[in-house]
Amino acid sequence: MSDAPVQLETQPESDQKYFPKPGEKQLTARAIIVGCLVGSVVACTNIYIGLKIGWTFGASIVSAVLGFAVFRLMGKHLSVLETNITQTAGSAAGSMASAAGLVAAIPAMNLLGYKISWTGLVLWSLAVAFLGVFFAVPLRRQMVVEEKLRFPTGTATAETILAMFSDAGEALAKAKVLIYAGLAAGLFTLTSHFVPQLESPPIYKWVDVAAITLAASWGFKLYLGPSLFGAGFLIGPRVCLSLLLGALIAWVGLGPMALEQGWAPGKIMSYKTGARGWLLWPGVALMVSEALMSLAMSWKTFARALTMAKKTTGGDGSADDSHIPNSWWMGGLAAGSVLTATIAFYLFDIHPLMTVVAIALSSVLAIVAVRSVGETDINPIGGMGKVTQLVYGGIAPGAMSTNLMAAAITGAGASQAGDMMQDLKTGHLLGASPRKQFFAQLAGICAGVFFVVPVYALFTTSYEIGGEKLPAPAAFAWKAMAELLAKGFDALPPHAVEAVIGAALVGMAVPLLRKIPAIAKWVPSGLAMGIAFIIPAYYSLVMVYGMLAWMIWRKVNPSAVDKFNFALASGLVAGEGLMGIVNAVLTIAGVKPLT
Repeated sequence: MSDAPVQLETQPESDQKYFPKPGEKQLTARAIIVGCLVGSVVACTNIYIGLKIGWTFGASIVSAVLGFAVFRLMGKHLSVLETNITQTAGSAAGSMASAAGLVAAIPAMNLLGYKISWTGLVLWSLAVAFLGVFFAVPLRRQMVVEEKLRFPTGTATAETILAMFSDAGEALAKAKVLIYAGLAAGLFTLTSHFVPQLESPPIYKWVDVAAITLAASWGFKLYLGPSLFGAGFLIGPRVCLSLLLGALIAWVGLGPMALEQGWAPGKIMSYKTGARGWLLWPGVALMVSEALMSLAMSWKTFARALTMAKKTTGGDGSADDSHIPNSWWMGGLAAGSVLTATIAFYLFDIHPLMTVVAIALSSVLAIVAVRSVGETDINPIGGMGKVTQLVYGGIAPGAMSTNLMAAAITGAGASQAGDMMQDLKTGHLLGASPRKQFFAQLAGICAGVFFVVPVYALFTTSYEIGGEKLPAPAAFAWKAMAELLAKGFDALPPHAVEAVIGAALVGMAVPLLRKIPAIAKWVPSGLAMGIAFIIPAYYSLVMVYGMLAWMIWRKVNPSAVDKFNFALASGLVAGEGLMGIVNAVLTIAGVKPLT
């Protein structure tokens, strides 16, 4: 059975790849339910991996492939448009780990001593996530219909859906690889709870060599976590090698120097007096300076985003007749703003006027984020958040909770607006109804929130934020920025100012060097290098192992890599993430390792 794109002579200017059959099913309960479930699973794994390395992964393609495969294995068939609804709901649910601030802003607040109830966290997550959706709605016609921006992930998702209907066998094979990889990673993770040596073999104890013991004390020890190994398949050689470079500079160079000079005399992994706390500052400086310089260099994107042409009539043949009424997104934006201001006041003691300013700023930066995603597939959430933190450092000096949570509103707006526009691009290419995708987005957000909040609470109850299990680099970066703006350079340990200045200069140079074609591919990622300063070195190393395995696999069987790389890596990430939830329950229950 094939549902290949149908070319219609009456629509020569259309960029659609598929034109629906008359009466084709679209917004169905089964499509919504499967999308919400798959996306919520991804969201839960994103909590786990996000608190480990500060990154999260999208759920669009995973939701499309698994949704399609589930029904095929049951002998039933989703339509092309139902599959699109599945990925739309799944994408919205999967993004809730980052959109709700559970990887950065909320754990940063926890680090500052704030205790947030489940109810408060659910209401906060819903409010800020819905804001991003309402920001995106009025931008659809300009960005997707008129300008036809590419939105690479959205386009790839549409291509994936059409490819599955052309070759259902390959889709089922990908789903099986994902599931088998997930089961293997889950079994490994569960076993490692009882036998920790399986995940982290203590070679430095087995081999009594001074150099190995010293390296282990600085984080250079063997670690075999499946999720980060799988992440090495996804993030590519440039980012993995940047992590390695950052780890070497931090944990072989600067850290030992700070210890030897007496600038960080405490235990190596202590945030208060040790090298880890000292390295936090240049790491954050590197991340922030690169993000802000990249944002500044995208001034043309700002200009285009803020001077968009007024809405003109379509004529591209898209299914834009079932548009989202203005009253829906305007009313939703008003209600979401009131809800956000109310929750921010009662949870974080943020003056409503400050929240209104944050929402206004978020609406502007969301436009920039959407255009950036459309042109480059990169959503500059970190840069957007840092801009907001700098603004609030000026208008609300010393108020760290206001600084953090105002930036969380901006981050959520940018995150959700960008993700929704990717989904609307997929729907546009497939001739879907924007209104029905809007409903799928709202359903996915609600489902995702009610999964991620208890999972976040479970992980943070079981393990210390900033500890070995949950280094939370993004949270420490946001917290450090808020402290610096509140306390000034007095917040830094001895001689960290010089390190911050040096790292900031490097971070600003990275985007500039990337503009030089001859060396662009050799320029490392400042973000990845900065993260490597904050997470233990063995986390960076295991992603490098994954990259090396990917390179060997690509050399041996490139066609298999093209087909199954994403499925295999996603399975490894999801398997450990889900079984990590089980291990957290075992930890709370007092089930201890066997050895």
